[in-house]
Amino acid sequence: MSGWRSLAYGAARPLLFRLDSERIHRLTLHALRAAGDRALGRALLRVAAGAPTGQSPWVELAGLEFRNRVGLGAGFDKDAMALRAWAGLGLGFVEVGTVTPGPQPGNRRPRLFRLPRDGGLVNRMGFNNAGAVALARRVMLARRHLPRRFVVGVNIGRGRHTPLERAADDYLGCARLVRPVADYLAINVSSPNTPGLRELQDRERLVALVRALAEAGAAAGQPRPLLVKLSPDLSGSDVAALATSAVQAGAAGVILANSTTRRDGLVSPEARESGGLSGAPLLPTTLAAVRRAREALGREAVIVASGGIGSAEAVAAAYDAGADLVQLWTGLVYAGPGLIGDAVRAHPVR
Repeated sequence: MSGWRSLAYGAARPLLFRLDSERIHRLTLHALRAAGDRALGRALLRVAAGAPTGQSPWVELAGLEFRNRVGLGAGFDKDAMALRAWAGLGLGFVEVGTVTPGPQPGNRRPRLFRLPRDGGLVNRMGFNNAGAVALARRVMLARRHLPRRFVVGVNIGRGRHTPLERAADDYLGCARLVRPVADYLAINVSSPNTPGLRELQDRERLVALVRALAEAGAAAGQPRPLLVKLSPDLSGSDVAALATSAVQAGAAGVILANSTTRRDGLVSPEARESGGLSGAPLLPTTLAAVRRAREALGREAVIVASGGIGSAEAVAAAYDAGADLVQLWTGLVYAGPGLIGDAVRAHPVR
């Protein structure tokens, strides 16, 4: 990372980390939204991120044109509050959500914890969001202000109190509401923070869900690429099998992976908190899952590496493992916005 950006964020981070994790996250989103609404603010964001000044090599995947391969992972901007800011920071795409058909508050606070000695976060947010209607409206209003080839994906999930046997109704309802404004849909069947959700990774259930969403999109005249977000806690063989089944059922690819319930080798006392772990400890698992999925899927399906991407070196490793796209999240908390510019400059060698 460029020296002055690293030093500036390194100086600010101890002050930021004194505040409650969720509070500073919310304040950051409001600040980004305000900056993104103004030309000067967007210019300052681009400087802060160190985004390349020239045109980045764009790529076509799943029928979509991405202005670059680096995006924001789901969960950072659940309600699409700061789309213009994310574009101003130089990202190629953003995945908003996870969104449910109606609003829900999520789990009780505190529910987001930093693990500074491990470079990770533990969250048990529980799909807190303002609902699909509110999200769709924000994306629609932002669309005309977004640059060309800036892709907006929407991550959809099951409501906390929806029985497992009716889960497909939630996904279909969500998709119906957000499909008109989404470039792609991400199917979240792997969050550890909604009870029973991971049971949707059962092969038969997953295949039925992907087929239902693909058929509904086609019937509405609004087909959208579908990406399935899988758990990092699956075995390598299960990752390969489920990724293959999802693609055969109509998905364009997979996102690898969600947060993990494992705590191997962590030293931060906050690791004792329940919830999903993200950040640096997840990188080896992410790379292994990407390799297994690429071996199983060949070059036709899209693979997004999402988990532990916190440096240009991690981005390069993800590409080497077979990823087409990468997503940032926890890495931004620890490295700051300069990570975006570094990640965008780390092109795959193929």
